[in-house]
Amino acid sequence: MGALDFLGKPLSLDIILDKVKEVVQKIELRHTQIAEERGDFERPIIGTSRPMQEILAKIRQIAPTNGRVLITGESGTGKELVAYAVHNLSLRDKAAFVKVNCAAIPKDLIESELFGHERGAFTGASSRRIGKFEQADDGTIFLDEIADMSPSTQAKVLRVLEEQEFERVGGGQTVHVDVRVISATNKDLQEEIQGDNFREDLYYRLNVVPLHILPLRERVTDLPLLIDYFLSRFCRENQKPNMTVHENALAVLSGYNWPGNVRELRNMVERLVILCPRETIEADDLPMELNRRGDPSQISTETPLRAAKNEFEHHFIRNCLGTNGWNITETARQLGIERTNLHRKMRQYDIKR
Repeated sequence: MGALDFLGKPLSLDIILDKVKEVVQKIELRHTQIAEERGDFERPIIGTSRPMQEILAKIRQIAPTNGRVLITGESGTGKELVAYAVHNLSLRDKAAFVKVNCAAIPKDLIESELFGHERGAFTGASSRRIGKFEQADDGTIFLDEIADMSPSTQAKVLRVLEEQEFERVGGGQTVHVDVRVISATNKDLQEEIQGDNFREDLYYRLNVVPLHILPLRERVTDLPLLIDYFLSRFCRENQKPNMTVHENALAVLSGYNWPGNVRELRNMVERLVILCPRETIEADDLPMELNRRGDPSQISTETPLRAAKNEFEHHFIRNCLGTNGWNITETARQLGIERTNLHRKMRQYDIKR
């Protein structure tokens, strides 16, 4: 993402090699520094694409502050990993990181889950319970799927954000806390506000520092790194020899839309490690739904004709390139077009090896 050095003419092979070695050493050193800054993550953030590097830069910038963070992005993009990274690099890293999935808790129990309750507050409350906000005192609370929180709970969360205090359910004693709030959602909160499903004042309280995680299909250059990471991890966990992915399989994987994002990729790689009989995963080993990408029957009938044509052509060309080992001449011959036409279409669809 910038110039580290320059080469002067006349070019010397020895100088070029020395410069390249120097650049590689600088890059490796920077990767080591980033790994140290992240800490020893059990689930590291992986990606060298520009969007992911920008996210990592923002994390390092905002982590030492107390600013509230709102993380948006599709399901499976890694919002929880980003939230933990912010906490891990913050001044609160020695205190608790408490996770709350607002969509997974029944609406009649979420206030008790967040703020705790006193004995006898409701049927079944046989003892006092310490809530998530209290557990996160001096640390960070991560409110995932924040858009699924009920309106009454939203009002109470707003008070905590404003005053850093609350009462347990069924109690009258005020509890004071010092908590950093990181929230996340896969919904458009502006639309939720317009539909009267989310409080506008709470949105502005939460959205001090916005972080948007792009879907995997928009940062496909991170795919090989993620695949290598998951392959290494699941081969180790399943006591299998190290496995690799053939170029024809990588071409198919790169052309897939990944509606489940990194979570879907993780599950697929684990399945391939378990089921593939060879140490090299090829296109034929991939699930049928991936190999059928580009089949007109797999394109939604709600897709406009031009978009459907482009989607088919995009994936068909990518798959042909993968099948031919990215040999431009052979692929152009197979497609029945000139090499220059193939290069033009690759630029049009941003198809890269």
